[in-house]
Amino acid sequence: MISTLPKKGHLLIAEPTILGDVSFNRSVILLAEHSGEGSIGFILNKPLNYTINDLLPEIEASFVIYNGGPVEQDNLYFIHTIPDVIPDSVEISNGIFWGGDFETAKQLINEGKITKDSIRFFLGYSGWSANQLETEMQENAWIVTENTLRGKLLSKASNLFWKEKIIEQGGEYILFSNAPENPALN
Repeated sequence: MISTLPKKGHLLIAEPTILGDVSFNRSVILLAEHSGEGSIGFILNKPLNYTINDLLPEIEASFVIYNGGPVEQDNLYFIHTIPDVIPDSVEISNGIFWGGDFETAKQLINEGKITKDSIRFFLGYSGWSANQLETEMQENAWIVTENTLRGKLLSKASNLFWKEKIIEQGGEYILFSNAPENPALN
């Protein structure tokens, strides 16, 4: 299958051949930024074992925190589908937005006006320097696809998300969808 060129808003699906890479094995990443200067994305399918309330006790919600990637893992980032209530957010594409006024987001979460299906928090992000992502694509590390889920992406992404996206690729990828995460344990 021929992969499309990466664009802001596209999904990066880790090739099944990426083994032993703790950060990216079986990852699906939303590209939040892609330009000649580099790329930034967030891993959508790597939930961590704690919630927003564990990190910020003043937020009275149990939204799961996700591992966004190996860069700046001591920083909290968020994407969402509600720019009308979170000012200063930046559109990634297809109704998905990045960041915005965090104080407003905290208040609305505490008031029950923001649900887990409309916002997702990440520790860290995935980053590539200029041309690094293209080099990795030439090395067959990533499959690039459009975000066909659009604004429903945040409610859809799950532990099975990588498998679903690999099955969508068809052909030999279907075989990989049922392979164990670590073939040495098979």
